[in-house]
Amino acid sequence: MFTTINLFESILIIYGLSVVSYFIDFIQHSRKANRIAFWLLCMVLLMQTLFLLYQIIWNKSFPLGTLVDSLFFYSWILVLFSIIMNVLHENQFIMLLTNIFGFLILLLHTSNMAWNDMKLNGIQFANDILITHVTLTIVSYGFFTLSFIFSIAYLIHYRLLKRKKQLKWTKKVGNLSKLDVFSFGAVTIGTPLLLIGLMLGFVWAFVSNDEFYWFDMKTIGSLFVFVFYIIYLVLRMMKGYQGKTIAIFNTAAFLLLLVNFFLFSLLSNFHF
Repeated sequence: MFTTINLFESILIIYGLSVVSYFIDFIQHSRKANRIAFWLLCMVLLMQTLFLLYQIIWNKSFPLGTLVDSLFFYSWILVLFSIIMNVLHENQFIMLLTNIFGFLILLLHTSNMAWNDMKLNGIQFANDILITHVTLTIVSYGFFTLSFIFSIAYLIHYRLLKRKKQLKWTKKVGNLSKLDVFSFGAVTIGTPLLLIGLMLGFVWAFVSNDEFYWFDMKTIGSLFVFVFYIIYLVLRMMKGYQGKTIAIFNTAAFLLLLVNFFLFSLLSNFHF
């Protein structure tokens, strides 16, 4: 049976896709990504508004009576403001931060709802969060792996060109600029997916009854991986780093990812 928790899970999925699209728009200034993000956000607002009207008309209550209800109304306000800012063509960075924060508020609201109904829906919601957390994290790792492969291909191709050598396979991987762009694009997609995955992981720890260790090696390692890729994007966008330098940094970031995935998992208290 479709429950309120299922409704908010659907809203969170759409909202998450909108956040990812806004992140891509912010990094690569893509009008297509901006349009997709905007219409996804409009869907979120529509679904939230319909639920809000249902609460007011049928349940005769305005969602401000409790902290959980206030979180829902807070997220609704943030989504509304985000849409207005998008129409007015305001700062993309402010748009991105507003939507990341709005997604977190809605996630906290849904988690608190699940916590209050832990007997059935709460347990299922915790399981859904855990599955989504693991899935998004691994998918982000997949994009980072692609980015690493493009960077390695770039470095090899660059070295061969410096030595005025060329192998048959280098003709098929494309020129240096394309490899650089592909590597950058993969990180652009992987980073917001990892961010949402980390947020879901922390919320799962709050909702579930399992003991959570904030100083767990895997948790700290995942945060370091995220920070490293944020630094990659900052170096690329704000400092103008391209080519060999950023490819080397990307390779170092991926090596940290491998250490986190394999070594820190063995040292973790609750990760596999």
